[in-house]
Amino acid sequence: MTVIARDLRPDVRADLDGFVEVRRLALPYVLFTPESVAHDIAHAQPEAALRRLVAEEDGEIIGTAQVGIAYDSPEPDRGFVNVYVHPERTRRGAGSLLARAAEEHLAAVGATTLYAWVLDEPANHAFAERFGYTASRSAYFLRLDLAQGAPPPLQDPPPDVEIRPGSDFSDDPRPLFELDAETTADEPSDIGVEFTDYRAWLDGTWQHPLFSQELTSVALVDGRPAAFSAARTDDGTRYGTVMTGTARAHRGRGLAKNDSLHRARAAGYTEAFTGNDTGNGPMLAINTWFGYETCATEVRYVRELT
Repeated sequence: MTVIARDLRPDVRADLDGFVEVRRLALPYVLFTPESVAHDIAHAQPEAALRRLVAEEDGEIIGTAQVGIAYDSPEPDRGFVNVYVHPERTRRGAGSLLARAAEEHLAAVGATTLYAWVLDEPANHAFAERFGYTASRSAYFLRLDLAQGAPPPLQDPPPDVEIRPGSDFSDDPRPLFELDAETTADEPSDIGVEFTDYRAWLDGTWQHPLFSQELTSVALVDGRPAAFSAARTDDGTRYGTVMTGTARAHRGRGLAKNDSLHRARAAGYTEAFTGNDTGNGPMLAINTWFGYETCATEVRYVRELT
């Protein structure tokens, strides 16, 4: 049986379905749909040098890789490569083929430092280290069972705070872009992020097929957006918050996320997912209060290209 690595074909439904199936099995804590994968490819910024690779064995997709440049970082030579293989199709060489193809691509487009997330399991650590990567920071995947339990009771917001759904900003979401840019800049990460391209934010966040304007909650303080919890949903019963951020002047008040969780549960979503850097103690404490439990840990690995 021969395993090959190639580019995903976004116009071939079987490729999209195969990519999503591998990701759902290997990384069930992150939301993917065929439409979201196609959208990410179609709207990728040229500077990102984005590629979606697949490993194929006898016509079956058994591995995937997300590869590109962190173009919105102030250090544009940062590349990323995230490889995931079907859990029942490991030890066939798929991961190695994908990693080599990814590194060749990133070297060709000028990346000098590569970052990769791997699940915190011995075989994954050994794989990354075999390719010359060194462990760095770590992060948790968190899950909340909305079918069996409810988030903490909603309370009336303070007099100066109003909670509104993101859909109320559909005519002009720029204030949310500005708030997202401020809060994302403060997120713990190996790779800094600077949101400066409003059009790219619209494509990658606001108009993304997984993004739910209705379940995204925005807290206004004295009429201005001060906090938000950005929600994504798949085509089933899973809901995720991909970013919860608060303007620096209003942190520590828990303004938006509980509202979003309650509306997701009322809408019939049964699982809620989120993620946290293991060093982000304040946000971990908030999510623990909401009832989230750690379901997996991932480790960021780093390699300098020479």
